[in-house]
Amino acid sequence: MNATLLALLDHRRTDRARLVPAARTSPTGPAPRLRRWADPAAVLAATALIAVRAAGLGRWIVDDAAVSFAYARSLDEGLGPVQLPGASPVEGYSNPSWLVLMAVGRRFGLFDHGAFLGVSDLVLYPKVLALLCTAGTLACVAWAARAVAPGRAWAVTLLAGAALATNLSYVAWSFSGLENPLYGLTAAGTGAVLVRAVARGGLAAPRTALAAAAIALLAALTRPDGAVLAAAYPLVLALFARRRDLARSVRALALHAGVVAVPYGAFLLWRHAVFGLWVPNTAVAKAQQTPELAQLAQSGDLLTYAGWAFALVGALCAGAVLARPGTARRAMAALLVPLLLSLLAYGVLGRDWMALYRFATPVWVLAAAVAALSAVVLWEAERARGRAVLVVALTGALVLAHTGRAGREASFKAHPTLSMCFVAERYGRMFNTYAERLGLRHATVALPDLGGTLLTTRLRVLDLAGLTDRRIADAYASGDMRALRDHVLRAERPELLHVHGAWVNKPGLTAARLADAGYVPLYRQQNGGDFVRADAVHDPARIAAVRAWAAPRLDHLIAQQDHTGSCGATLTPGRGAAL
Repeated sequence: MNATLLALLDHRRTDRARLVPAARTSPTGPAPRLRRWADPAAVLAATALIAVRAAGLGRWIVDDAAVSFAYARSLDEGLGPVQLPGASPVEGYSNPSWLVLMAVGRRFGLFDHGAFLGVSDLVLYPKVLALLCTAGTLACVAWAARAVAPGRAWAVTLLAGAALATNLSYVAWSFSGLENPLYGLTAAGTGAVLVRAVARGGLAAPRTALAAAAIALLAALTRPDGAVLAAAYPLVLALFARRRDLARSVRALALHAGVVAVPYGAFLLWRHAVFGLWVPNTAVAKAQQTPELAQLAQSGDLLTYAGWAFALVGALCAGAVLARPGTARRAMAALLVPLLLSLLAYGVLGRDWMALYRFATPVWVLAAAVAALSAVVLWEAERARGRAVLVVALTGALVLAHTGRAGREASFKAHPTLSMCFVAERYGRMFNTYAERLGLRHATVALPDLGGTLLTTRLRVLDLAGLTDRRIADAYASGDMRALRDHVLRAERPELLHVHGAWVNKPGLTAARLADAGYVPLYRQQNGGDFVRADAVHDPARIAAVRAWAAPRLDHLIAQQDHTGSCGATLTPGRGAAL
């Protein structure tokens, strides 16, 4: 009797073992001892891949980033939020949290002080921060993946890292000196908090509401469009809230709203009190209008750049996960919410003149996470034939995507967007020399390329792009170019002035109008060039001498411009051109 009973129990255990997948009895992936290190190793490996790609851009820092550097210098020196000593407070930046990191780095001697191992800390410090943010982004991907595919979170991290490393838009703008890596980190953090809360049943918990709110607040202070991430938690809560947990969900929503709204509202009140605006002056200068539905179509540009094949495969993988009930389905739905919000924010922004989709960083981060997580979840669910199809489809899509954008990326690497170093030499130091040779003391220079100029000039600066000038920004916002010209040529009357390209046609600062206002050329460039107000120079012979001196030097500088090289250990006001 006992022997028969034991045999029956053994038989039932064997049948039960056959019905329960191995993944339920022990996590898939590396052995337990290796599993502890698999995820951190994947984060480090993926970060290294991205760092190697970023190294191909050399010491390039985009000039727009240097505007924030100049404000950080002023803040650290106790001058307040001004572009230069003596200037009026104008919010000529749109990245307060990133600006604070620059100012803190300067306070601790890590930034704007010199060089380390021959590399200027103006280049090294923001790139190190970018590397740390990149590692944090990938750590968030791994953290989210552990809630869905605990044994293969390392594979999700490596796949997402590979997708980001092959995407020069993500790499270039993350290591440009701008706030993009911090923005990408907040997007990844938002996705990770939502995925883990949905997967583990803690969506209405106070800690989830607090974490999501804190990250959303940081995103809103990193970029104005980052505020859209504040809607991610309420939307996911509405999507997954249960009727029996309605009271808890309402409390969590109220907590989230309060943590976001109170400090951000205080920040807006401070902004209005100091600058007289509810939005950054940069938004006014760029004439950002109320978005129209047609603008959303520009999000399709991102699909073209990412590669339609890769986008299609990623969408099919995500769709397959959403079609199967379970934890992965809920997690994927939660992760798609911030991705769609980021796409919406990108679509309503005005077109950017810089190449390779500068504002798309959070889209790339969240899209890579969605594609990688869905691919790994499908891998675990499929047999050998399905896995082979998945590998072939992903590999082919990646190859096609890389081939399709190779030409555009090669062009960007050869001629990246206007660099801080070039602007520092071409405009900051060059106009210092102009002023010295022309005998101009306490002169004003008006020009549109600002970052490197602010770090090196000893002159007062009038920003023709309007980012740091309220009157010019208002003129762009209203479309009143006559008011802009009157302000520049009649009210301000700068002794020195530079325009070229769109900055001639857009405000109408043509050579003829400049001549009528009393300006004569020092150097001709395209449809504009460098000009001096003739009546500001006491000896007219000096103008001819400076013109003869400048021509060969600027011809060489412009022809041989290197946007990935160095411009010295420090950028300090007052130094003349090294030409």
